[in-house]
Amino acid sequence: MPDVVLAILPVFLLIFLGTGLKAAAFLTPAFWEGAERLTYFVLFPALLVTTLARAQFGDLEVLPMAGAISAAVLAMAAGLLAARPWLAPSRAAFTSLFQGSIRFNTYIGLAAAAGVLGAAGLAAAAVAVALLVPLGNLLSVAALAWLGTGDRPKSLEVLRQLALNPLILASVLGIAINLAGLELPPVVDPLLTVLGRGALPLGLLAVGAGLDFAAARLGGRTLALACVLKLAVLPALTALGCWIFGATGAAAAVAVLFNGLPTAPSAYILARQMGGEAKLMASIITTQVALSALTLPVLLILMA
Repeated sequence: MPDVVLAILPVFLLIFLGTGLKAAAFLTPAFWEGAERLTYFVLFPALLVTTLARAQFGDLEVLPMAGAISAAVLAMAAGLLAARPWLAPSRAAFTSLFQGSIRFNTYIGLAAAAGVLGAAGLAAAAVAVALLVPLGNLLSVAALAWLGTGDRPKSLEVLRQLALNPLILASVLGIAINLAGLELPPVVDPLLTVLGRGALPLGLLAVGAGLDFAAARLGGRTLALACVLKLAVLPALTALGCWIFGATGAAAAVAVLFNGLPTAPSAYILARQMGGEAKLMASIITTQVALSALTLPVLLILMA
């Protein structure tokens, strides 16, 4: 137990350091915007490419893990849609509840997996990212297009955005290099390695800077429900999925970890663009990050 707590503590210390730096105006708003873009478009893709290109997939239970993760997310999405009239006060509020119950914070997930499970955890986490980024985005866009009050995007535009998503592109490239039995070129490999080392610390600082504790006071019952569903019910469904699909070890731990992560910050942007309830979304994101400092160690201890 102490080992898990000590391994995951730096993740949340970095997040709350980012919150403190933003509150103290130590760095300008332009810095945080640039840090988010740099991490999302350059540093994090570099980390995914190198991790997936070097991963020993034979040592990972990739298919059982993928089955457990995706089945749990799809079951949660189906249950939410079936119970929609009883879950939120409005269609827009429901879309925020929906996103807050199925999406995940990539930076926290990779940092926690690497800290607790080492190289095997990081490789399994990279596979989880490759699976969950397109799945979460597709489900969220579909829900907002149906229930949001904004303009509905065209199907081809949604597919184009997914195809150009830097995390998806990096995942596909890394997996392709690995499966082809290739290696990264001598100059490219160390370059991407150095870039990738900056992804998690800068990404976690940016997560902290983006938290809105004023918004966290809003939300009421819908906020509480989103936190329970995402931080407790979805990981429980995933643990059941691991048992059904036969995922064990690092694969099972990462599957439960990723489906127990707080919601992605990008959910706020999507809610704002497509007519969701953006303030509620900000409240869900902030509250889940704060609560996950307590829930994630518990999940990892239970899966140990």
